[in-house]
Amino acid sequence: MDNNDPSSDDNRVFLRGRLAASPVVRRLPSGDELCSFRLTIPRPAGSRARVDSIDCATTRLRVRKSLERADPGDQFEVTGSLHRRFWRSPAGPASRFEVEVVSARISARRRTCASPAQRRVSG
Repeated sequence: MDNNDPSSDDNRVFLRGRLAASPVVRRLPSGDELCSFRLTIPRPAGSRARVDSIDCATTRLRVRKSLERADPGDQFEVTGSLHRRFWRSPAGPASRFEVEVVSARISARRRTCASPAQRRVSG
């Protein structure tokens, strides 16, 4: 694939958003561990929806370790590709899109306001 050819297909995703909740890790039948998480990304002012909530997943240990050091609300930058997953639900076939993450890093920590008691203990 020629990345400089504007007519070539490309499935690259870059997102910067806040970690919505702690990641969830589950073991697949293959033995791999799948780490799933969600990023929330604010929409521009005037949009009907206030945020986009993007499902992300990875089997990469390095990405999972980065997520383990994070707290909900921390800002992350992720790269990967967009995939559609299919499965059978009780209601029938179902699908959803998610970003298969190949790299991730914390770009900003969530701002917290420590209580006076917490400031005394840490100060």
